[in-house]
Amino acid sequence: MNQTGFTEGNKLRLLCSGSAFFPALERAIDAATSEIHLETYIFKDDLIGHRIAAALIRAARRGVSVYLLIDGYGSYHLPGIFIQNLLNANIKLLIYRREDFFFRFRRYRLRRLHRKLAVIDARVAFVGGINIVSDYDHPHERIPRLDYAVLIEGPVLEKIDYAARHLWMIVAWAHFRKRWVNKKKWAISLTPKGNQPAGFLIRDNLRHRHDIEHAYLDAINQANTEIIIANAYFLPGRHFCNALNKAARRGVNVILLLQGKIEYRLQHYATHALYGNLLDAGIKIYEYNRNYLHAKVAVIDRYWSTVGSSNIDPFSLMLAREANLVIMDKAFAHQLRTNLMQAITQESTPVIRFHWRSQSWWYHALYRFCYFVIYYAQSILGYGYKEMQHHNVL
Repeated sequence: MNQTGFTEGNKLRLLCSGSAFFPALERAIDAATSEIHLETYIFKDDLIGHRIAAALIRAARRGVSVYLLIDGYGSYHLPGIFIQNLLNANIKLLIYRREDFFFRFRRYRLRRLHRKLAVIDARVAFVGGINIVSDYDHPHERIPRLDYAVLIEGPVLEKIDYAARHLWMIVAWAHFRKRWVNKKKWAISLTPKGNQPAGFLIRDNLRHRHDIEHAYLDAINQANTEIIIANAYFLPGRHFCNALNKAARRGVNVILLLQGKIEYRLQHYATHALYGNLLDAGIKIYEYNRNYLHAKVAVIDRYWSTVGSSNIDPFSLMLAREANLVIMDKAFAHQLRTNLMQAITQESTPVIRFHWRSQSWWYHALYRFCYFVIYYAQSILGYGYKEMQHHNVL
């Protein structure tokens, strides 16, 4: 597969769910000596939110420069007193597109900061799909949401660090916080830390509108043996679906792990509208039902893999700011694939083509109705006709 844009010499560690991610993030924050950049869509006032906030406050009090960027929609319910406590500790906190009226109709409101990344001392970074929120929606739950992140050391940090600083600068200027712009540039060691090639990709609304989507499509189109995609909110356009169908028809084993529990009913049913076409092409679909699926990962040909924040839906591919790490390494791919296959074989239910087809016409009509409602709403709320054409949605 094409390795253009990949950086050699990285050391990567896969973190499965918050039980691995939050302790690693907290240790990195506690070890910080110079600066911390943390971006998240959701920062919640719960046990995990307090734990990470306490670590950030400890860092700020020992003189570390802490830059915290949260999304105004995803973190809308974060209490003002929680935010003020962080500011009082000398943490620089900015809100990306603050929502003053949560229920007010706005055309641009879906253009969110959906990235989840952290850079500590330009020495270690985290990229993935895990928000600063507890793995458990209810105290009695014992099974965490299925999600992933990567702990990163090595030369690819240069791109991650630049992305974090650049977005912080943009938001700081927009909030008239010129003095908060991080002008210091800590030296990033380009000395190899390992032997894993990795590429860092973002999605924005300027130069990098389609980078993550194109990386997926390039890997799918070049796949020879196997494609495994686990995605919480899976609603691709026709171009993406056609690539998967073509791969399956040329003999590639295509497996999709999708959301089984209903989290957002409209999107859940809209995804079902795609099942018939995918199953007819020979694609295997499994629905994760042990808890909520929040993963945005893939493994292709047991070598190419990606972990990040980008779903395969209009919100992520057309509107939000996203960040994914792409890895070309057999060992990393093997670890991720093993974890996914365990979730597929032990914690998921296969979608049987005959059973799906035998559902009543009413259900199939409902699925298609939900599908068109979402894409019609996207065109009105945030995107125009040309962009929908680009994604072969219309």
